Amino acid sequence: MNRQKQSYVTIKGTKDGLTLHLDDTCSYDDLIAELEEKLTVNEPKESDGPLVSVHLKVGNRYLTPKQEEELRALIRGKNNLVVQSIDSNVITKEEALQWKRKTEIVSVSKIVRSGQVLHVQGDLLLIGDVNPGGTVIAGGNIFILGALRGIAHAGYYGNKDAVIAASIMKPMQLRISDVMSRAPDYKTDERNEMECAYIDDDNQIVVDRLQLLTHLRPNLSR
Repeated sequence: MNRQKQSYVTIKGTKDGLTLHLDDTCSYDDLIAELEEKLTVNEPKESDGPLVSVHLKVGNRYLTPKQEEELRALIRGKNNLVVQSIDSNVITKEEALQWKRKTEIVSVSKIVRSGQVLHVQGDLLLIGDVNPGGTVIAGGNIFILGALRGIAHAGYYGNKDAVIAASIMKPMQLRISDVMSRAPDYKTDERNEMECAYIDDDNQIVVDRLQLLTHLRPNLSR
């Protein structure tokens, strides 16, 4: 009895075009051969129709840049088809390292003095002070176990949910994403409680008690 040939390519029509689910266990050559066959069978006869977006789902298969371009070229060669996206569960080592750098907490023990700039891609935990004229920048949140008297810029790459916290909040300037503010003037020289800065619903930077972050930014817990 003849066994039915296993299908490596599943084509589904959606409101956004075509979604192609590509098997991630077969050989790449077998996958390409079946994809070519199925696209040829389903290829529109007329070439002047509207473009159809194709979304590729490749699962746990890693595609080299050469293989990815081969897939794009194969689909481009069919009438009216254009690759809109390629979705893979696999990332490269460099992509994984980049993600790690953007999400990790970097702890630094030092005093950031006037004219110095400390810049990290993820969250910054500074054990020390930021003196007037010193600057700390983070792609994520900034936590300072010390006095912030210089400039702090959190959410550097556009994260408006980022926060700035300091044991003593007396900055020259606060920035979160593209929003900038100066800290409010206090009547007393120092505050006794740790404070935080965040962007509120009016897109303004607000400085308040650290304890509020539990409700305002629950995703801080990891």
